[in-house]
Amino acid sequence: MDIRIEKKKGLKLKHVGYAVLTIVVIAVVFKVFLSDSLGTYDIEKNKLSIAQVTQGKFDDYITINGNIAPISTIYLDAYEGGRVKEKLVEEGNMVKKGDVILKLENLDLYEQILTSESNLALKQNDLRSTKLAFDTRQLTDQKDLVNSQYDLQKLKRNYEQNEALYKEKLISKEEYLLSKEKYNLTKEQYVINKTQADSDSKLRNTSFKSLDADLVRMKKILNMVYQRLDHLNVKAIADGQLGLLNAEVGQNISPGDRIGQINVLTNYKIEATIDEHYIDRVKNDLSASLQRNNTEYPLRIQKVYPEVRDGKFKVDLVFVGGKPENIRTGQSYNIKLQLGESKKGILLPKGSFFNSTGGQWVFVVDNKTEQALKRPIRIGRQNSKYYEILEGLNGGENVIISGYEGFKEVDKIILN
Repeated sequence: MDIRIEKKKGLKLKHVGYAVLTIVVIAVVFKVFLSDSLGTYDIEKNKLSIAQVTQGKFDDYITINGNIAPISTIYLDAYEGGRVKEKLVEEGNMVKKGDVILKLENLDLYEQILTSESNLALKQNDLRSTKLAFDTRQLTDQKDLVNSQYDLQKLKRNYEQNEALYKEKLISKEEYLLSKEKYNLTKEQYVINKTQADSDSKLRNTSFKSLDADLVRMKKILNMVYQRLDHLNVKAIADGQLGLLNAEVGQNISPGDRIGQINVLTNYKIEATIDEHYIDRVKNDLSASLQRNNTEYPLRIQKVYPEVRDGKFKVDLVFVGGKPENIRTGQSYNIKLQLGESKKGILLPKGSFFNSTGGQWVFVVDNKTEQALKRPIRIGRQNSKYYEILEGLNGGENVIISGYEGFKEVDKIILN
């Protein structure tokens, strides 16, 4: 009888191979999964900008751009309106205070002058006539008063004589009473004449004061009209350069129109704009400097304008001491503005990575593994070249400082 022989159970060689292959596949899948979970990004190293963190002196300054401007600008506004008759000075020419720049003509103003002169002449004639009438009246009053006084004295004497004669019974009572009545009447007439003379004198003085005041007022009005006539000559009100002139022969100018400006060139200032990020640190009298032809010229901030426009605010700087030769209005300069004192610290060169991270983290390069890992940092001050690192980096480390737009969401970069 045949006996069935059973096959021995166990792992065959091909089974071992399958197991090894399975383990390898699982490891690869795990590695890929792990890489994805960490956010890995592969990139060629030469496409990145890598800078070394250093220890050194941090200069607390910023570089700003400014333009040369006159130390002050005086605007020319038309005091009087009129038609431009003649233009005597062109833009860009130098002028002295009092130089006539434009001549205007105004027919209405000429008519006003003639009317004012005529009214003044009439008022002067009225004053002379009134004075003559009062002088005549004054002479009449004085004459009447003198005659009254003479008659009073004569009749008083006659009355006193008749009074004595009447007491001696040498004249009649009727004659005595008649002399007394004439004396009393003349005395009353004298009082009336004196009162009238005093009243006329007061009226004369009051009228003369009023007429004189009217005459003075009319003369002032005429002088003001003459001043308006003088304003038809538009003059330079300071020494300087005629920087702008908006007027042509035949053009009509209205009172108050801005027709030009004079740039005072006794000195210059620099007008600059600064990012609003620094608005709390920029104050009057901060030191600054510019370089031209290998010479440094010190500056200081004279004025900080409070208004912010398009994320920037404006400052005026003035030269402290000398200034560059052949300086011209409108020239542009790079200015180093000192915000604070220099001190030692850890420095990271500036780069476009800041636009993506806000300075909160960077990729630090490990040269041994050719990898860059994400690391949080804290940035303090900054100037045109460096960031001041307060936490997160040490001197000698290398950091990717180019833009992070392609790998903001990853934690590790593989450098090929």
